[in-house]
Amino acid sequence: MKTLSIKKLQDEFVHDYYMYIPLSIIINSCIGSIAAMTILAQGTGLITGIELTLCVALCMGYNAALLAGTNRKFAFWLLVVSLVVNMLLILITLL
Repeated sequence: MKTLSIKKLQDEFVHDYYMYIPLSIIINSCIGSIAAMTILAQGTGLITGIELTLCVALCMGYNAALLAGTNRKFAFWLLVVSLVVNMLLILITLL
């Protein structure tokens, strides 16, 4: 049985970087749009605006990092942070 570790995932992302670019853009954009939809379903307000700003900033930050050609390890960690925060925002807004 294979163990799943963050180091192995990072090494695979760095090794197959150009293969993961389109996949990660699609996944990050889909999760981010779901998070934005669930946040906006709550209505408008200060907290909603902050949550939405965080969601959009992380998704666009990852896309901008790929377009800028940043370090591959930095792009991987930005993807991880973006996915985790967006998933948490989805869970928080649905509860």
